[in-house]
Amino acid sequence: MRQGLTGKAKVAMLLIALGREKSTKVFKHLKEEEIEELTLEIASISSVTPEEKEEILSEFYNLCLAQDYIAEGGINYAQSLLEEAMGSDKANDLISKLTMSLQVKPFEFARKADSAQLINFIQDEHPQTIALVLSYLRPQQAAQLLSALPKGKQTEVAKRIAQMDRTSPDIIREVEKVLESKVSTMMNQDYASVGGVDSIVEILNAVDRGTEKNILETLEVEDVNLADEIRNKMFVFEDIVKLDNRSIQRILRDVDNSTLAVALKGSSEQVKEIVLSNVSKRLAEMVVEEIQFMGPVRLRDVEEAQQKIVAVIRKLEDAKEIVLSRGGGDEVVV
Repeated sequence: MRQGLTGKAKVAMLLIALGREKSTKVFKHLKEEEIEELTLEIASISSVTPEEKEEILSEFYNLCLAQDYIAEGGINYAQSLLEEAMGSDKANDLISKLTMSLQVKPFEFARKADSAQLINFIQDEHPQTIALVLSYLRPQQAAQLLSALPKGKQTEVAKRIAQMDRTSPDIIREVEKVLESKVSTMMNQDYASVGGVDSIVEILNAVDRGTEKNILETLEVEDVNLADEIRNKMFVFEDIVKLDNRSIQRILRDVDNSTLAVALKGSSEQVKEIVLSNVSKRLAEMVVEEIQFMGPVRLRDVEEAQQKIVAVIRKLEDAKEIVLSRGGGDEVVV
């Protein structure tokens, strides 16, 4: 492999190696500025040799494998497995890369703890402390704990998670010390990103409908803008593939053709296929024709059109005309 490659250059080469379809899916999880930086990096790479492709994919696979081992049993467990599989030097190199770039998250003890025991451990803590801990847990685990909190505390904790931005490592360590947990993390001194609207959305998507409704209704009184932002992100346009045909047909009755065409312009083939299979053949042909002749469309316009359709979906759910599935076990029915 060519020498002196930056991490960004390696990511760009990885995306080239993965191909257009898979890279597009990766881009959907990145911030706009990250996409711009990687696009420029990709544009500057004229070619990737078969040897470079194989080495990049191998490095990426090994990093993912090491991260899985860390999540399963911690740093020491991961290191022992990697040493057996690839030798001490390569194992040390992988572990070093992970701890510097990906970071081992704080509150590892909480992620491995039984939820029933953990709720007894944190329920009497200050809402800000609970919010910090839940932000580091898996969404499903955090959802169980949030549901188990008293109703009055649920909204307060949810609000604090949504409004949380960056937390000093010193504060995180102090919270861990107060909770008498065993710190198993190797953090650098940069501020750690934690919480935020996306974090509470993931958690609320996994809680039961009653808990979600209680939190959002209370938030609408206390902070209507925050409630709207959370609600708009709880069902993304691509999730339409999870709905049954009758639900999709009901939704599309309230969507105009031009909005649908722009929304589908930037969607996956799976979404297009499912949506267009739920309209008449003639209408499907018209929408496809409009997509073909509209030319390039700004990403902002595509997202705006998709969000209009999501708003229709949320409105129909509130009217109980459709039901969205969630972690609490609701079935998708009309």
